[in-house]
Amino acid sequence: MAKKRITRKELLKDTDEFMTLSARAANFVSEHTQKFQYAGVAIVVIILIYLGINTYLGYVNKKGQEAFNTAIASFTEEMKTFDTTKTLQGTEEGFRKVEDQYGLSQVSRLVPPELAYIKYLEKKYDEAIPLYQAYLKELKEGSPYQSLTRLALAACYEEKGELDKAAEVLNKILAAPKDTFKEQAMLSLARVYRLNGKTRESVKILKEFLEKYKSSPFVPLAKAHLEQYSRS
Repeated sequence: MAKKRITRKELLKDTDEFMTLSARAANFVSEHTQKFQYAGVAIVVIILIYLGINTYLGYVNKKGQEAFNTAIASFTEEMKTFDTTKTLQGTEEGFRKVEDQYGLSQVSRLVPPELAYIKYLEKKYDEAIPLYQAYLKELKEGSPYQSLTRLALAACYEEKGELDKAAEVLNKILAAPKDTFKEQAMLSLARVYRLNGKTRESVKILKEFLEKYKSSPFVPLAKAHLEQYSRS
């Protein structure tokens, strides 16, 4: 009787199959060495191991994305009743699962800023800051996520009252040759200077903003702040 062929669907049923595929491939080649030249054997091994790794990573990416989506759903639900007296424990546990169980998935790269944002909402700024800093180091130069992360990092410093550090982070955004979030950074910097008692610097930034971004939706806000300065 002919041996029943295992289908790909059946192969993917058990997660352990992914972990043993390369080993089984090596055993297969070892048992059939007489049918192959040594060079051919090496190529077959490499191909089968490559396919096994890619299949496993595909599985991890899928499961990681599912876990990430679950954490996002938990966040949406918890935020309906969230206030500063509570924590987002369920959401944090969901993101930790992505990080711990599916660390090889592509979506796991988004976990650190999500955890940092949770800590920010919980007013745990000393825990949020290192998470944002670690994520910032992983980003490529010129990535739009650099500025978003720096804006979040500056917000943490501002909430802590460390206004000089907040201004330093925001100035890094303004120093970049091209940046999508310079408008937000300039307005944030003007606010930080105002809170720090640096009225002259705040006025200068607001005037530069109005000069550079005449069609910005934030123009009325910048003008309102300037008018406040003129009345004081």
